[in-house]
Amino acid sequence: MNPIFSRLISALLVGLGIAVAGFAVSHGLERFRMSDRSVTVKGLAEKEVQSDFAVWTLSFRRAGSDFGGVQQALSADREKVTAFLKTRGFTDAEVEARPLQVQDLFAREYAQGNQPLRFNGTGQVLVKSARVAEVEGAARAVDPLIQAGVQLGGEGEGQSGPRYQLRGFNDIKAPLLAEATRNAREQADKFAAEAGAQLGPLKNANQGVIRITGDDGNDFDNGSSRLKRLRVVSTFEYELK
Repeated sequence: MNPIFSRLISALLVGLGIAVAGFAVSHGLERFRMSDRSVTVKGLAEKEVQSDFAVWTLSFRRAGSDFGGVQQALSADREKVTAFLKTRGFTDAEVEARPLQVQDLFAREYAQGNQPLRFNGTGQVLVKSARVAEVEGAARAVDPLIQAGVQLGGEGEGQSGPRYQLRGFNDIKAPLLAEATRNAREQADKFAAEAGAQLGPLKNANQGVIRITGDDGNDFDNGSSRLKRLRVVSTFEYELK
């Protein structure tokens, strides 16, 4: 056989194979698109709410060379803190006094002999209240305690403020998710209209996670912010007719 003619036949066979393969692939993609006529949209909902509960830990500390002296000083500080809270209008049900703790630094396993004061003590009084505004106001008015000699802030803690909570989260959750669903449906309707199609039934849904942040710029809620920002992004897939 003529070598040139042989190469021509081979080339035609290869070309025919590529054409057939391309025809099959193109029809497979077409069927895939035809069988998956759907649109996936995301629904966004955001809301700002006020915290409905506050927990405020007032920590105080004392140090000295005498165990009894440190304990008495802590007991007096606890009475001052409790009295201060009573003047701010908090009830016994809202105030919890924790047991005092006094530590002998010389008795520790890795104690250092050059400790200037042998005993270190701490105490805590907790405020737990749904009267969030009153807690916030009291936390801003602790100067009388400091002037009375109460050393607020446990060792290594500094003076911490109230921690605000959202205990009525479940009451807000359902309306927020409903708003995200409506938002997604509106986008899906708009897309279908622009595409010349009709929106069919819902195929898949992912309600997403409600994210809670404060107004202090943090990406998470550490409890320091009284104002909470809730945000949810839900994903929905609808059929197109």
